[in-house]
Amino acid sequence: MTAPSVVPAPPEAPNALFELLQRLGDDRLVLGHRLSEWCGHGPILEEDIALANIALDLIGEATMLLRLAGQVEGQGRDEDALAYLREAVDFRNCRMVELPNGDFGFTIARQFLFDVYSVVLLDALTHSAHEELAAIAAKALKEARYHVRHSGDWMLKLGDGTEESHRRVQRALDELWRFTPELFATDDIDHAMRQANIAPDLGVLHEQWEALVRDVIDRATLTLPHDVPSAPGVRGGRQGFHTEHLGHLLAEMQIVARSHPGAKW
Repeated sequence: MTAPSVVPAPPEAPNALFELLQRLGDDRLVLGHRLSEWCGHGPILEEDIALANIALDLIGEATMLLRLAGQVEGQGRDEDALAYLREAVDFRNCRMVELPNGDFGFTIARQFLFDVYSVVLLDALTHSAHEELAAIAAKALKEARYHVRHSGDWMLKLGDGTEESHRRVQRALDELWRFTPELFATDDIDHAMRQANIAPDLGVLHEQWEALVRDVIDRATLTLPHDVPSAPGVRGGRQGFHTEHLGHLLAEMQIVARSHPGAKW
């Protein structure tokens, strides 16, 4: 894969740590909501329960990260306000996690690519100079390691399974691969956090991620697509530029909180 690109950070960013925490939390919040859509629709009962549990793990991680983001921001917003009262342009998740679920092969392929990214990132964040972030990362890492074993096993089953399962998961990889450079594209926020020893060098993580992904893909008899260049200056979800799918997702996710402002359950 080509080297990650560098894009300018949004000038309106309140502070680098707040932005970083939003990115970490929003990835997990949005993907957790997407996975929850499988509840009652899984291919087998055991997998239906597994996907629901992974969704709960991700939303729990998002809760911790967004709660800390609200504290860092210092504007009186808690994790609920950040989850339910922001507009799509204020979300900082990568675009891959907001895509519709598609078929089971697409969901698993996306989950696998994100799970490997999550494991290498959280492992690095356990060494963060920010003690609370390091503690959150250590807790989330235990869950992420289970997640990657689950999605990795399914990649092997689907890729080296029937002709139909192989075709579907290969098609999913082909569609998703163009979104992966965004995971490692860096901007001023990343540079500031790396210099403060709060976040890792994404370029180093990119190499680890690709090696782990390629190992499973090869054993699954699948083929990674050709490298997709990420042109310098192209903005994505980290800067609030999303696909049209995020707006529809948020409309469903936020409707109760917006319909009953201030309500508590």
